[in-house]
Amino acid sequence: MHTKLPQMSYRYKIAINTRLLIKDKMDGIGYFTYETIKRIVKWNPDIEFHFLFDRVPDQMFIFGPNVVPVVLPPQARHPLLWYLWFDWSVASYLRSHDLDLFLSPDGYCSLRSDTPTVAVMHDIAYEHYPEYVPFLVRRFYQYFMPRYAAHASRIATVSGFSKDDITRYYHADPGKIDIVYSAAKNIFRPFTVAEITATRAQYTGGNPYLIFVGSIHPRKNLKNMLLGFEQHRSRHPESTLRFIVAGAFGWQNSELKQVIETMTYKKDVIFLGRQSEAELSRLIGSAFALMYVSVFEGFGVPPLEAMQSHVPAISSITSSLPEIGGDAALYADPQDPVSIADAISRLWEAPTLRAQMIERGISRAAIFTWDRTARLLWECCEKILRPV
Repeated sequence: MHTKLPQMSYRYKIAINTRLLIKDKMDGIGYFTYETIKRIVKWNPDIEFHFLFDRVPDQMFIFGPNVVPVVLPPQARHPLLWYLWFDWSVASYLRSHDLDLFLSPDGYCSLRSDTPTVAVMHDIAYEHYPEYVPFLVRRFYQYFMPRYAAHASRIATVSGFSKDDITRYYHADPGKIDIVYSAAKNIFRPFTVAEITATRAQYTGGNPYLIFVGSIHPRKNLKNMLLGFEQHRSRHPESTLRFIVAGAFGWQNSELKQVIETMTYKKDVIFLGRQSEAELSRLIGSAFALMYVSVFEGFGVPPLEAMQSHVPAISSITSSLPEIGGDAALYADPQDPVSIADAISRLWEAPTLRAQMIERGISRAAIFTWDRTARLLWECCEKILRPV
């Protein structure tokens, strides 16, 4: 598939890695790609954009008449296929077209191409916790990502923490790294009292609840969040607070499952599995508080989703999370269940504090918008297209 545009004079020709734009299957990076690129295309009708897909795209991803959709084999869903797609199919396309820039929102580069490149590296969690990454994926990341960081003309990333991390691990020049941040999806919103009552009736018998949202693996630290919840309930045996976990179990969770089995209040923990975005919006918007005391995050979107929903967030003092949450979250040490219990109890015991955190969260969430992220990403690209 290769659609030619009508003959006209374009200011620039830019190729974009759009392989993660898959209808109803976009992960966090796919959604980042969607929200930023559709804005950049709209803002620049005089630029020709070549969208590089690894399968036939849905028409919803062709954001304007200045987009050339291109399908390049193979479908890149495995480390070997990633290599073949980027260093053979994409490289061949970039070499055979007169392109001014290659933008790669998932951070992967084409090492066999000399087209100026912007790579968006969201985080390098695999360097800190390699044991939580499948073997072949880990080997691919550890071999190629330092090379991608060196190859890229510029790097965009989503937090100052990630910028420092990339600089330190890959000896990258901090002067070529731009912070573009990220944002929450618009579907996360405040709910009415009636909607909150109905959601709580459905899931917790009408009781207030904490909620954790995300995949369940050790880096997300659900084990210590549950231990913190257990300690809070032990301090407040009269408490009606419940704990909802919305996410699918990953691998290496045997220790977590042992903790669950030994919990005194395990009947008050509700595992819902993976939920649709619409249901996650309901669940977060009706919660007493979000629990997101993760060990490591390059950005950490769920606290912003809670703040945007007028729900307080209990977050982690580590990695990027204080940078994103500012003074609008309550923080706990992810390695200390007592610290997590203290944060829960503070909110439970002080309704005025909870109201204060909600107000701060509303202001904080308003800072992080997709318009801002897209503008910062485009400014990063322009440093290549229009160097000073």
